[in-house]
Amino acid sequence: MKKYALLFMLMLFMQHAFAGKPVKEWGKLQVISTQLCDQYGRPVVLRGVSLGWHNIWPRFYNKGAVKALATDWHANVIRAAMGIKIEDNYLENPSFAKQCVETVVKAAIKNDVYVIMDWHAHETYTKEAKEWFGYFAKKYGKHPHIIYEIFNEPVNQSWESLKEYAREVITEIRKYDPDNVILVGCPHWDQDIDVVAASPLTGFTNIMYTVHFYAATHGSYLRNKMVEAHKTLPIFVSECAGMEASGNGPLNYPEWQQWIDTMERERISWVNWSVSDKDETCSMLLPRAKADGQWPEDVIKEYGKKVKSNLLKYNK
Repeated sequence: MKKYALLFMLMLFMQHAFAGKPVKEWGKLQVISTQLCDQYGRPVVLRGVSLGWHNIWPRFYNKGAVKALATDWHANVIRAAMGIKIEDNYLENPSFAKQCVETVVKAAIKNDVYVIMDWHAHETYTKEAKEWFGYFAKKYGKHPHIIYEIFNEPVNQSWESLKEYAREVITEIRKYDPDNVILVGCPHWDQDIDVVAASPLTGFTNIMYTVHFYAATHGSYLRNKMVEAHKTLPIFVSECAGMEASGNGPLNYPEWQQWIDTMERERISWVNWSVSDKDETCSMLLPRAKADGQWPEDVIKEYGKKVKSNLLKYNK
């Protein structure tokens, strides 16, 4: 009996350890039809957390924070939101932006989780984006941990103009990285996924299209569009949260859960916004939280606690 009990405990330990090493388990991701899959073609769902803008909350762009999100929160993907607007942004201070993002990328690789390099812009900067992604693809594209998000939340751009932008940036990435997954933004704050589904990009592999939602603002109308588009389109929810789209207001728990239930049923990956300490609902931490990931419950805000509990529940 002791032998079987010991074997059972060993199996539990191995499962726990394995769950904390998603890249070791799944390897290089690929897109098959409308589904994100592992290296063997098995469906995969990534669930994780986005850091806030690098130029507003650089203090969380460190290896300790990444380790805590990977191990304590069970995030299997971490998003680095590299800001193109507001002061000290990439356009004004590219070396600092690279330093912040590279720190997160290296820590994600060390902790064996996936990492999204997010070009966090609302306007088109084709030349600069090509330079940025070319640099990272050349330096880190050999690692299976890497995911590229080439345009966060386009606002006023048409889908045709975004397709042209995407072709140029994807072509630049593929010069150095032939197969890691690339996320493509869609018009109107990543909500017009139906427009994308009517005329997707052609000629590329391992690309997905992003949808963003804030549950207290975006309800069944956007979910229904996403589900319908997912019949023909690979979709990745690279930013979501439970409050209003402003980032403020009360959490709408029932609507948020409906979103989670839908994404789980559809096997769509999702990333929560954001690890930051602003006085707003969507910032997960209080200002007195340490930068390095040593976050006891009393420095995690209500929203952050719920995100953490969701990750612990779904990323078993």
